[in-house]
Amino acid sequence: MLKERPFKSVKLTEELDHILKDCVNGKRSAQEQLYKMYSAKMFGVCLRYCKNYEEAKDILQEGFIKVFEKIYQYGQRGCFEGWVRRIMVNTALERYRKNGQIVVMEQLPEIYEEQDSDGGFDITMKELLWIIQKLPERYRMVFNLYVFEEMSHKEIADTLGITEGTSKSDLSRARGILQSKINIKAKQIVKTG
Repeated sequence: MLKERPFKSVKLTEELDHILKDCVNGKRSAQEQLYKMYSAKMFGVCLRYCKNYEEAKDILQEGFIKVFEKIYQYGQRGCFEGWVRRIMVNTALERYRKNGQIVVMEQLPEIYEEQDSDGGFDITMKELLWIIQKLPERYRMVFNLYVFEEMSHKEIADTLGITEGTSKSDLSRARGILQSKINIKAKQIVKTG
């Protein structure tokens, strides 16, 4: 589970404050409003932890169920969006632990060969997300927790039940795979450009 981190203090708007109070009271219309406000952004978070669109949709739904079940615990102690995000990430991690999908990769995929880029190029966020999604599960988890959640290797090790050394190694391998795939994409752009 992600530890609670201090979020930048953000004053709740009166509208959001009202929606949250209605959600605590179980009002369906308020839940729908809250879902509409945050689902697109949280779907992006879920996609980073999943290998495909359908899996991300499932995690998003599970995550919002937890948000609505636990919304009374929020207590306005920080950024609401950060609180929701933490639930989404924890939901993704729980699913991987439950399904036993976090496995040790003993051999690196063939794509890990060193490649040199022939120059600068633009890669879209959609392309980068697709590349991240194609990482082996544990590499993807470690990469996301380190880069996007800013967790230390000790925190990652505790969260995933691995050693700090394994976390460092997995991050290095994930970065290597990502760099290799980005370089291959760059070469394709150069050839077709």
